[in-house]
Amino acid sequence: MRVRKLTFAALAVAAGLSLTACNGDDGTAQSEQTPASSASSSTGGSDSGGSEQGGGEEATGKNSGGQGTAAGTGSNTDGKVDKCRTDELDVTAADSTIDGDPEASVAVTLKNGGGRDCAMSGFAGVDLKTSEGALSAKRSGQPAERMLLKDGESVSFGINYPPNESGGSGVRVTGLVVTPPGETKPVTLEWPGEGTLPVTDGSGSPVTVGPIGSAGQGG
Repeated sequence: MRVRKLTFAALAVAAGLSLTACNGDDGTAQSEQTPASSASSSTGGSDSGGSEQGGGEEATGKNSGGQGTAAGTGSNTDGKVDKCRTDELDVTAADSTIDGDPEASVAVTLKNGGGRDCAMSGFAGVDLKTSEGALSAKRSGQPAERMLLKDGESVSFGINYPPNESGGSGVRVTGLVVTPPGETKPVTLEWPGEGTLPVTDGSGSPVTVGPIGSAGQGG
């Protein structure tokens, strides 16, 4: 009986060692596989991440482009149009006197040839060159409104002055100098109106200028 008990005990120990060895092998296999699995996951994550980052950059690029286009469009349509420059305007003058009017008049036309829309408002500067020196026109009392002048369009304003009915030689007019509203660069034109003005008593200029858009409105 003692021999059988020892034999059973020996068998139990052997079985235990065999199980331990198997568990060790499995654990070692799992331990060896874990880094490979991690590396595979990392590689897959990097590829996937790279693909996602590439897609993200493309989306960002599109979004940035969209924002740039929107900003550009906004800047062109927000109503903030630059003023008309002298060099962009074709300035002409013509006699516009109507028979029966108490005053003679000249219409000055400004045509936008700058290749873009521009804005102007108020009064142009007007000086007459005369035999007695420069004579500056004074502004009329008409309200001045801001105007959008599209490329190729024109706008006019009027210059009113008294005809020389004194019978004398009067003051001879030799030229017209026009400075567009908000500008400092003038344009010199031939004077298309009557050749002389009546001599004034020095109380002020007899010549008046209307605001932009006033031609044909008594201004």
